Amino acid sequence: MQEVTATSRHYVDRLFDPDPQKVLQGVIDMKNAVIGNNKQKANLIVLGAVPRLLYLLQQSSSGLDLRTECAVVLGSLAMGTENNIKSLVDCHIIPALLQGLLSPELIFIEACLRCLRTVFISPVTPVQLLYTDPTVIPHLMSLLSSSQKTQEYITQIFSLNAHTHKNTHDDAPLLCVQTSDHQTVLFNHSAVQHIAPLLISPSYKVRMQALKCFSVLAYENTQVSMTLVNVLVDGEPLSQVFVRMMQRDQPVEMQLTAAKCLTFMCRAGAIQTEESCIVLKTLPCLVRMCSKDHLLEERVDGAETLAYLIEPDVELQRIASTTDHLVAMLADYFKYPSSVSAITDIKRLDHDLKHAHELRQAAFKLYASLGSNDEDIRKKITDTENMMDRIVSGLSESSIKVRLAAVRCLHSLSRSVQQLRTSFHDHAVWKPLMKLLQNAPDDVLIMASSTLCNLLLEFSPSKEPILESGVIELLCSLTQSDSPALRINGIWALMNMAFQADQKVKVEIVGCLGTEQLFRLLSDPDNSVLMKTLGLLRNLLSTRPHIDQIMSSHGKQIMQAVTLILEAEQSIEVKEQTLCILANIADGNTAKDLIMTNDDMLQKIKYYMSHSSVKLQLAATFCISNLIWNEEDGSQERQDKLRELGFVDVLHKLSQASDPNLSDRAKTAMQQYLA
Repeated sequence: MQEVTATSRHYVDRLFDPDPQKVLQGVIDMKNAVIGNNKQKANLIVLGAVPRLLYLLQQSSSGLDLRTECAVVLGSLAMGTENNIKSLVDCHIIPALLQGLLSPELIFIEACLRCLRTVFISPVTPVQLLYTDPTVIPHLMSLLSSSQKTQEYITQIFSLNAHTHKNTHDDAPLLCVQTSDHQTVLFNHSAVQHIAPLLISPSYKVRMQALKCFSVLAYENTQVSMTLVNVLVDGEPLSQVFVRMMQRDQPVEMQLTAAKCLTFMCRAGAIQTEESCIVLKTLPCLVRMCSKDHLLEERVDGAETLAYLIEPDVELQRIASTTDHLVAMLADYFKYPSSVSAITDIKRLDHDLKHAHELRQAAFKLYASLGSNDEDIRKKITDTENMMDRIVSGLSESSIKVRLAAVRCLHSLSRSVQQLRTSFHDHAVWKPLMKLLQNAPDDVLIMASSTLCNLLLEFSPSKEPILESGVIELLCSLTQSDSPALRINGIWALMNMAFQADQKVKVEIVGCLGTEQLFRLLSDPDNSVLMKTLGLLRNLLSTRPHIDQIMSSHGKQIMQAVTLILEAEQSIEVKEQTLCILANIADGNTAKDLIMTNDDMLQKIKYYMSHSSVKLQLAATFCISNLIWNEEDGSQERQDKLRELGFVDVLHKLSQASDPNLSDRAKTAMQQYLA
């Protein structure tokens, strides 16, 4: 270490020599010393080479050769470790290089761009540094026509290296973390018009970077995608240029990126899913990428992009499931690399062993998309060799991304009544799922709890064992989450659990959730949470003994909640659910009294019987029906009280309503008075 440091110091000392010629030679020697030598790069950075190189780069007194060589050495240092990049960024390399782009000398501009490109490739470089100064993007656009090198580097800077900046958005194929603001800035500076002609550049590198740029610009961006549809390149529509780039004789990287462009344009609504460029070109190209003949990262990228393309469209899911035996082809993703893999390159084998989990993740994602709607496809997936075992082991893999993809796949399959009754039961899927719910990050929790909601439906054989595993506490804690999606899933699962449940379960739910939390959920800003909470209440308050028991212990609070909702500005759906809950209370033996002794509530029911919405009239009439039903104790007194309050007149009026359901229900209620 001592001597390395000594030689490194010697390199740095030479940067301070008063003779410019010696400084230039020192920089050239430094350049040769650091190539491929990360240790040497780190030493030079520690010894303060970077500020000096940046100083020389920015001095107008430094000759063109010296400034250019400084940019080259800095680019070389940037190819080292992430720590190297952090040091360079901390020394303000980016503003210095951007300043260098204002130089009149093309060779220096190219060196600065090349260095910038290398710095931005790293995931640790903050992307926004390119966007801080509003003059930078237009200046880069103006440099695009200077040379093939400026075209290659600038388009690469714009697309910010599609593979290093992994997108955290789970559905997205691997893309740079381009926020929509950055897409908009580039779009507003005519990026589309500037970059489109580069797709027919004589240089493959330029064509490729331009293509990557479009994939980044179009991703989840309707404005860009709609514009791309109308762009002509040398008289040919852009989508046709992309189709040509997907042909089998093109390099795989180009086929894949062109397929991404069309996928993103399609998902952004600019191309219809039934158009031939999607059905006959993009989809088959992506399926092709999933075959064994391709490299690991191509298979991963192909499967993830295909999953994204077909996710919202059942027709594309059907077509994909019957293309090239895709469902069986994906099963190979779990056997890779096998002991008989034909990989002779040791480095490659080592790389693939480290990344094999990415294949599993991609396969789970694609299975999830394929099976999200069609029952036959789901059956095809679960019938694939050991599929359920693979999902179960995927739920406990060390990679969080694999766990998330496996639970998405499980969620997709759990939408099938058939699968819930068969393979889900046979493989006791609920056990690993419950384990996954213990302390997972939110995105995994959301998927896992959605799946749990389906496993708790009344026809699911898993419902019983899940109930016995102490799940209620877990679900009640989800309802207190900051995430609306988790609150909904927690309450939804409890609602499914309470459906036709025995009294013990219902009492446990009410006890564990507590009336305070129930109230909080009933005033939740998210309407879906409110609807599911009302659904839970309705399921809890069904069958008489249960209604009476719950109302005897929590009646006051529940009536208060019902009053608040009926008085508030709420949607018809919310009020209808609330009146249905009231009708259930009216069906209890002793619970009825809570309504009968509450004149304010009776007036509200009367008001809703004359409401403009038939749904609310029906629900309110149902309440009254239950209160005056003949065969029950005290029905005579209740009938008399309601007659005094004018309910019979309202019923009479409703019996002549134009809606047949409403008039029938009113007539049935009237008959109670005649009996």
